[in-house]
Amino acid sequence: MGILERGGNVRTVVVPNRKKSALQAEVKKHVEAGAALYTDALLSYDGLEGDYAHQVIDHAVKYVDGRVHTNTLENFWSLLKRGINGTYVSVEPFHLFRYLDEQAYRYNNRATLHNPMNDFDRFKMAMSQIVGKRLTWNQLTGKLTDGQTCIN
Repeated sequence: MGILERGGNVRTVVVPNRKKSALQAEVKKHVEAGAALYTDALLSYDGLEGDYAHQVIDHAVKYVDGRVHTNTLENFWSLLKRGINGTYVSVEPFHLFRYLDEQAYRYNNRATLHNPMNDFDRFKMAMSQIVGKRLTWNQLTGKLTDGQTCIN
């Protein structure tokens, strides 16, 4: 699931399913009550009108209605899919959150008019944030030391 603040950063999370309870819990965790909220027509979002200024864009009818659209977030998903299909080829489910985190980092730190960051700047920032962190082979392959599988 992805949440994108207009003109801001994207946040992603792996959800167990697309049911109302799972999606609305994430919305309530990350979006301030009373905020304008634009979603597609997935029925799982029904009922958010009570806490948010919720407006729906039905892609079967149109993709934009004034300021109401989900196109920017759709762009993020397109970039993620191209990265997976073109670079990584295959993604293990227990690593999905890592691919989401990487793509969110790239998206949130892309070069824009207000953020002239380039690839080298992104690399320097990423390297400065890994000091003291360790990913073991067993964590990477999803196996615990006793042979059990990790589930994140």
